[in-house]
Amino acid sequence: MELHQIRAFVTVARLGHLTKAAQVLCVTQPAVTAQVKALESSLGVALFERSSGRMSLTREGEALLPKAESVLSASGQLQGAARQMQGQVSGQIELGVPGEQPGFLRLGELSAAVQRDLPLVELHIRTHASGSMLDRLRGGALTAALVIASHPPRDLHWQSLRSVRYRVVVPTRLCAQMQRGGWKTLAALPWMDGPLDSPSHLMLRQLFEQQGLAPNVALRTEDTAALDTLVASGAGCALLREELALPGVERGEWMVWGHAQVDAQLFFCTAIESVSDPLVVALTSVVVSNWA
Repeated sequence: MELHQIRAFVTVARLGHLTKAAQVLCVTQPAVTAQVKALESSLGVALFERSSGRMSLTREGEALLPKAESVLSASGQLQGAARQMQGQVSGQIELGVPGEQPGFLRLGELSAAVQRDLPLVELHIRTHASGSMLDRLRGGALTAALVIASHPPRDLHWQSLRSVRYRVVVPTRLCAQMQRGGWKTLAALPWMDGPLDSPSHLMLRQLFEQQGLAPNVALRTEDTAALDTLVASGAGCALLREELALPGVERGEWMVWGHAQVDAQLFFCTAIESVSDPLVVALTSVVVSNWA
């Protein structure tokens, strides 16, 4: 029984899919399959039921999963204790972030704080859509992540850094159509959206589903940090953070429609089993101080 086999079991159990687990663990799908089978052989029980590409835990797998998670957590604590004995915290941090403007996420200040307070730590910042980022965090490919969501992510340790409010913005060229229009008129206008598992998409879908409608998405972009520029050019409507939306009205770039809004939060998230790792503890302290 090897630690990488246990990690493969936990990752597949959390994601329910071999391909996604392989992507998170940065190995091939056959390698994950082999690791799971080797663990099953070592334990003498079947951990998964396999059907149509999905991996469902057996009764034995459900019973053993918490113990496997405890093993991974204990491994992290052991490594952390060893680092403490060696002295100053060191290592590499893989920080996942959403496709947002660096200034809003305070990435410059965070990088400077890490260099100042954790000089032996190397910070890597990776941009991912929310769904992919959370899968990577649960699977151990990311140390931590900044996540924008309406509700705290499940199965993760999280701290709220700030609230975020989004408003509906309509470019100037489309304002005349909305002077007497309602939700149906708004939904029919061209909309700009992010990837299907991005915060902007999930919030936009939530906003219109409450009205029994779906927006007319004319443009889908992975660069959601540029949505304000696209709206200003007249490309279509979008959900923008309130601190971007209101100044744009004063500049005459767009209008904010009605009182429609979506409230969310910016969360700092880590895997539950890594909470006590000194590297994660040190990073958490720096991040919280950066947002204090």
